[in-house]
Amino acid sequence: MPPRAPHRLSRRTLLAALALAGCSSGGAQSVSRPLALDPLPPGSRFEALGALQLSDEVLGFGGLSALHIDDELRLTAISDLGHWVTARLVLREGRPQDLAELRTGPLRDGSGVPLRRGYGGDAESLARLPDGGWLIGFERWQRIRRYREIDGPGEYVEAPPGLEFAPRNGGLESLTVLRDGRWLAIAEKFHPRRDETLRRGWIGGPGNWRRIAYRPEDGFDPADVTALPEGGALVLERSFSIFGGFGGRVVRLSAAQLEAGVLEGEEVLRLEAPLPRDNFEGITVFRAGGRTLVALVSDDNENMLQRTLLLVFAVLDE
Repeated sequence: MPPRAPHRLSRRTLLAALALAGCSSGGAQSVSRPLALDPLPPGSRFEALGALQLSDEVLGFGGLSALHIDDELRLTAISDLGHWVTARLVLREGRPQDLAELRTGPLRDGSGVPLRRGYGGDAESLARLPDGGWLIGFERWQRIRRYREIDGPGEYVEAPPGLEFAPRNGGLESLTVLRDGRWLAIAEKFHPRRDETLRRGWIGGPGNWRRIAYRPEDGFDPADVTALPEGGALVLERSFSIFGGFGGRVVRLSAAQLEAGVLEGEEVLRLEAPLPRDNFEGITVFRAGGRTLVALVSDDNENMLQRTLLLVFAVLDE
């Protein structure tokens, strides 16, 4: 991941205030502004509906690393700086216009104490449980916590076997709960048997984990995963190079493909021109207006050369 830009004092002060308050911006400045997206090429399986650019200054932090939007358009995201965000996604004629009812706050440990930025607070993956609770996967200190409420204390759950040996910055970027209730977890840069074409993965859950592997495209790493209503999943992959910048793609895994020992899906979206290119780290699927929508969020690394973007697409080949 590219290095983070230094914090400005004003941002640091606002972040501290928000962490203590656990609530959101009540000021007049909007957290988001809409951006139009150019149409995708003919034959694309998605329709680009639009985007929102989010303000770190209003949020109090950047670094959004995972995303969930439900069918009531309630948005939940986490930051790898140890924070959460909730809001309501406002659509106008099916296109993203704003975020309303914004709230933010710190993620907490089992005693309710806010997690500190860095080793303990590097939250990278987010999944909604059937009972309405949350799973959050962390890097550096490799673990999963379960939250009854996103603003409450988080208890430990049994992590996939061997996750503790994942590279410091290559752990559990991808975590979701499948339609059948099983958990799917994929590590970003943890290679099985030293095979750098594969990433370690697990499916099942506490007490019933099964080891699998995931094969991304050469030069890409899995950055997030979200369950599909019919039982499959979408995996977000990203790439980065000094000269080429950021790249990304979305891969579909069918329900049948999830039973294989090595998961290898079909590309359904390429994040390239005319789409904006950035460090996309979060993906979610939801229903609105009778259509299946897919949203992506980017991690701006709190770098002035990057943006926090929320892209929204409609699936065309349902």
